[in-house]
Amino acid sequence: MSARRALFVPAALALGAALALTACGPDGGDAARPAKPAGTTAAGTAPGAAAPAAPAVPAAPAAPADRPTPGGSARPKTPVVPATGGGAAAAGDEAYAYTHPCKADKLTVKVSARAGSPDQRVIEVHNQGTAYCGLSYYPLIGLGSSKAPQHGDDLTPLVPGGLGGPPAYALAPGRSTYAVVDLNPGSGGVADVDQLNVLPDDQMPNADTRNFPLGAGAKVGKQPKLGLYRESVADAAASTETAGRS
Repeated sequence: MSARRALFVPAALALGAALALTACGPDGGDAARPAKPAGTTAAGTAPGAAAPAAPAVPAAPAAPADRPTPGGSARPKTPVVPATGGGAAAAGDEAYAYTHPCKADKLTVKVSARAGSPDQRVIEVHNQGTAYCGLSYYPLIGLGSSKAPQHGDDLTPLVPGGLGGPPAYALAPGRSTYAVVDLNPGSGGVADVDQLNVLPDDQMPNADTRNFPLGAGAKVGKQPKLGLYRESVADAAASTETAGRS
């Protein structure tokens, strides 16, 4: 072998080794991983270049003042007093009632026998309106015959005397008041009386009178007694003991 050929063989072997390293990746794959573009980092931004501004996020709309907050509750709104015959701002107190008599169409009236006292009748007056209203100290009561064409001659009970203070009984909206009439507190009796006629307030016209049957077996004495309007039946019944006193 000549000297030139001896030099060529090592050179060829060296070139072949270099080509083999280029064809195989570091993990032994068949193709090399593509190189990254020049001048970029792993995030795709050239080193030293300013990062692009983040897109603007619209501000969340402000929550309404009365929206409930997590773990809390909505702020209560100022209550509105319903307008009733003027003076709506005062419709929620007793002073309003003293200048605003109750209207018959805003009241319901019921009459029932008092438990344990067959000669007593309980008169319940309920305010179904939305404002305070004023009643007289006691209802107007007449005891007569359901067959009578008129009630001008009805028997009227004794009532408490010496009344003072406010000019009316203040009845709150949605509440009831009670009056008790003792039909026969003494001896004696009156015939042909089978009906109790009730006018809730002494300023109402006679047309607003309500009529209630006394029921079978009711005994009416010559001088019945009527008590004042009270918040409970027991207090109203006790009030009948003062009827007829000055």
